[in-house]
Amino acid sequence: MAAASKFQVMTMTDTAAERVRELVDNADGEAQGLRVGIKKGGCAGMEYTMELVKEASPGDDTVEEKGAKLFVDPSAVLFLLGTEMDFEVTKFRSGFVFKNPNEVSACGCGESVSLQEADPAFMIGQGR
Repeated sequence: MAAASKFQVMTMTDTAAERVRELVDNADGEAQGLRVGIKKGGCAGMEYTMELVKEASPGDDTVEEKGAKLFVDPSAVLFLLGTEMDFEVTKFRSGFVFKNPNEVSACGCGESVSLQEADPAFMIGQGR
């Protein structure tokens, strides 16, 4: 019996997956992937968080794409549904960027955002 395809909370671009793999490969210890979450803070109200992790925490959603692994903090799932994570390098900065359909607004510096929870009907429409 074939396993059913599981809906992924987030997706990664090729560039983001490559950067996640680099971070994991260069980490001291046994890092397996990168945990993505959100926290209150910044001038717009919320900030994305990221940390290297050795193992999944209970309730984490796991996203595996292009040889890279993300662990999505369960408290952030409704804010991150449908988000695409990218990695960009510009003349002045480099870092992960998020194309999030749940983003209501962002601050001028781009470090914090205002998010709304995704509509639960979105999850049902995606087979979850």
